[in-house]
Amino acid sequence: MAVNSISSNTGVTAQTSASSATGSVDDAQSNFMKLLVAQMQNQDPMNPMDNAQMTSQMAQLNMVSGINQLNSTLSSALSGFQATQAMQASSLIGREVLVPSSTLQLSEGQAKMGADLAQSADSLKLTVLDGAGQALHSIDLGPQSAGLVQLDWDGATDAGAAAADGRYSFKLEALRNGQSVTATALSAVQVGGVSLNNNSVRLSLPGMGDVALADVRQVR
Repeated sequence: MAVNSISSNTGVTAQTSASSATGSVDDAQSNFMKLLVAQMQNQDPMNPMDNAQMTSQMAQLNMVSGINQLNSTLSSALSGFQATQAMQASSLIGREVLVPSSTLQLSEGQAKMGADLAQSADSLKLTVLDGAGQALHSIDLGPQSAGLVQLDWDGATDAGAAAADGRYSFKLEALRNGQSVTATALSAVQVGGVSLNNNSVRLSLPGMGDVALADVRQVR
């Protein structure tokens, strides 16, 4: 099992962006006040500044500052939430998950996979393929309800032999009233690690690479 690895640069990036934005607003406020003082010192006593316009400009500047502070707070909260989510996801390490993929791993004569049906089907057919895309074994699974369907293969081929352990692929065919039903192929893979990259919690799946936590359809 891979050692849990949780890494993130998101918080640093968010804090840097927030600091830059805060600095820009602070500079704008400082420059505005300097300009305002200079205008008041050099104004024509017979034609003084418009108080209403000055008040409006100050109100707009304060509103921008408030929005910037709110954005900074939200960025910090988001970074904290994502870090917490990654820590919680680490509990999945060593667990088996179903994710969209048409590959399967046959080990000791046993392979697990799944299907996600958009609607109920009158029939569901599973076909296991070898590395060359040739059909090794087909199973008619009969009527199925909409949603997740758990599938498995014992390694037996249509020729009556036992397939060697290894990686294979499979395809699904679902029909309802003679019409095709959307059936998403799902692979069952053991989680090897968790990471936080680009504002997304991702799971490391051996043989498949990284997938988003949001892509997990089921945890077994």
